[in-house]
This record gives sequence, C-alpha cells and structure tokens, in this order.
Amino acid sequence: MATQKLFAGAKLREIRNRVSLTQKDFAGKLGVSLPYLNQMENNNRPVSTTVVLALAQEFGIDVTELTTGDSERLVSDIREALADPILSEDDVPLADIRLSASNAPTLARAFLKLHRAYRQTHERLASLDEALGRQDVKMQASPWDEVRDFFHYCDNYIDAVDHAAESFAEQAKSKGSIQTAAINALEHIGVRVTLESMNALRRYDPESKTLSLSNLATPETRNFQLLLQVALLQRNSLLEATLDLARFQSEASRQIAKIGLANYFAGAAAMPYGDFLAAAQSTRHDLEVLSRQFGASIEQVAHRLSTLQRPHHKGVPFFFVRVDQAGTITKRHSATRLQFARFGGACPLWNVHRAFETPGRFLRQLAETPDGVRYFSLARDVSKSGGHYGAPVRRYAIALGCELKHADQIVYADNMDVSTAASFEPIGISCRICERPDCHQRSVPPLERKLTIHENERGVVPYDVS
Repeated sequence: MATQKLFAGAKLREIRNRVSLTQKDFAGKLGVSLPYLNQMENNNRPVSTTVVLALAQEFGIDVTELTTGDSERLVSDIREALADPILSEDDVPLADIRLSASNAPTLARAFLKLHRAYRQTHERLASLDEALGRQDVKMQASPWDEVRDFFHYCDNYIDAVDHAAESFAEQAKSKGSIQTAAINALEHIGVRVTLESMNALRRYDPESKTLSLSNLATPETRNFQLLLQVALLQRNSLLEATLDLARFQSEASRQIAKIGLANYFAGAAAMPYGDFLAAAQSTRHDLEVLSRQFGASIEQVAHRLSTLQRPHHKGVPFFFVRVDQAGTITKRHSATRLQFARFGGACPLWNVHRAFETPGRFLRQLAETPDGVRYFSLARDVSKSGGHYGAPVRRYAIALGCELKHADQIVYADNMDVSTAASFEPIGISCRICERPDCHQRSVPPLERKLTIHENERGVVPYDVS
C-alpha cells in the first residue's frame, strides 16, 4: 500500500510562528532550503520524513501534531454548513473543502461563523417582530455554541488547567483522599462546607463563605462539586487567564466557559492525567474498574478518557457523546476523524440510541462511516436520579469509541468478529450530509444528491438517491 503524502502547510506555519523564527532561520533549523520550506508551507510539496525528524529533534514537536488537529473537524463542519438548503445548489467538491481547511483555516472558520450567524437569525424568525424592534441584536454565535467550539477546537484538552489539577491531586495524596484535600483547601481560605437536603447540587454563599452540598447527590457527584468550587475560588486567576486567551465574543460566553473550565479542573483532579492514563492502559479501559478506582461515575470516566490528548503522552483518541431521549446531542467531543453533527441529532443506526432500551448494560458496535473508516463504539444509559421519591429522573445515553486500529486496547472489543464487512453497521453523521443512497432509517434526503421520484413504485423511502 502506498504511503499517504503529508501536506501540513498551515501547521508548519503555526509551529514556525510559535518558535518565533523567520522562514530563513526555520529552514536552516530543518536542514532544507528556503524555497523548499516555502513550497511546503503553501502545500505545494508534502512534508518530508527529514523535516518530520528535524521538527522532533530541534523543537520537540510530536509528529501527531502534523496529522491531527483542526483540519478534519473543519472539513466535517464545512460539509454540514454547505448542506444547508441555502447553499445546497453549490456543488463544492470535497477536494476543495479539504484544501480550504488545510490551506486557509482562518477563512474556513470565518465562513462557519457567518453560517452560524445566518442559522441563528433564521431560527429567530418565530419572534421576528421582537428581534427587529431591538437595536442591540448582534450577528454572533450563541454563547453555548461559542463555548462548545472553544473546547472542540482545543481537542477538549486544556494543558495549563490539566497540569494544575494534576498538581493538586499529587498534593492531595498526603491528605488521604481527594475529598479531604478539597475540604482542607476550602477551609484554608475560610470556606465552611455543609451538607443540606436540597435539589441544587451545590450552592455557595460569598457573604458567609459557606458551601452547601446536596445530601441527595451521590458521593462522586459531591466530590466533583467540591473540586469545582476549589477551581472557582483557588484557581480563579488561572481560569481567567485561560479565558483571556480565548477572546470570547460576549460576557455570557465567558461565564459559561469559566464553569466549563472549572468542570474540567474537577474531572482532571479526580482523575489526574498520569495516574489515570496508566490505569486506563493497564485495565484496557474498563470503565467500571476505573469508576471504582477513582471514585467517579461511568460518565465522568468516559468523558475523561476523551480528554487524554496531552502532547508526547497521549492516550487512545476517543470520541465521546451524550444524547437525551429525543436523540439531541448534549455533549460531544471527538479526537478521532468521526465528527458529530452540529445541528440536530445523531445517526439513528448508532448504538447509543439503543442504550435506553437496555438500562445498566454496555452495548458494543462495530460501525463504518461513509468515508470507509471503521470504528468500535460502546454505549450505555446513564440515568440520574433526583435523589428522592417523586423527583424527576434525567435519562441520557453515552457512547465512547475509537477507530478500529485501537480496538485491541479496549477490553470491551474482545471476541468481536472484525474479519467480515457484514459485522460493521453503516452509520453516518446526519441524514442531511450522509452519502449512503439506500439507508432504511433516512429521515430526510441528502441535500448534496439529486433525487429520482418513481410514481409507480415505492421502496423503503419514496425516492432514489443518485
């Protein structure tokens, strides 16, 4: 099989700017001529093996930085945006989309931002009178979307926060438990921790410096909320500095992102990177064993596994998603080539939807996306009790998965037949951009394909896809 050529011009420029070198000096460090470097940065030549080795030796660059990152995410997001009815008549070749994502990522993100603004305005049509009467309406992404994209394009890994949480966990070992360490850290700054019977998981009163936790919540949830409060009070300067770098468009986005970073700190402190990665590898990613070992919920463990993308010390690149009973994606992240739909729900053929039918059980699935990439997917329901009789139960399902080449590191993938094509279920991203012509669960036609309607014949769906 021929080796695929590596074109990574945008990434080379990013690395050169990061180390503050001119093209001439950078070329000298890499042992290539200035014209050759210029051609690589403009994707007129592939990155050579010699350059890859020089990047590792001279600058300590992880080679995976050149092959992963924003490009595949941008390609997936642009394809979905182009499938919008207002753009669907423009048949943009996939090669052009890939070229834009790799050569002009800033322009690609600007296009996506413009499309998000259009979508937001379109969705406001139901309240058009109110919107037109306001003078402060701005064409910008919703705060939730902006924060989601921030974590999405950071690979769901925030290095400074992750290291700070790991340092806190290391210091906590002398205290006996992470819970004791969190309580001591809060008491050190004059915060009193109490347990109360209340529906809210956590309530902090700045005036009395009292943190109240719900005695209806599970122990792992209370520990998580303790650590979250530590982040907000003791690591506030770190969180604010990270938010300054992100440059959010609105104060609402910044506030939501701050809670997201505090949540990140809590998860990373409860499951510190080095210890957790070693345990994940030794148990072959057994979620139940990891849950007991680190005092975390199954969902917290699965989410944490999807963040193990520290340079030079990466874990298995997982995708992680949580859906509600309506199929709406409420959490999503992918360190793999599989990217989730930005609008609407997930593919109905995915096993995450069947998890609601089998509470308490792990469901395994071998799947193949239209681009021919094969995945292993694990799904389970994660119902959350309200803590007392009559309280509403929140029902979700989560899925954790990876490309098939990593499946031998996953205990759940043992004894699955990967030798035949029939073992792999055909899944897609969303019906609007899925290229499969004969899907029996298709909800809407693919917007990039022409349809043929047969008046005298009806198949699974009432049309044929070209």
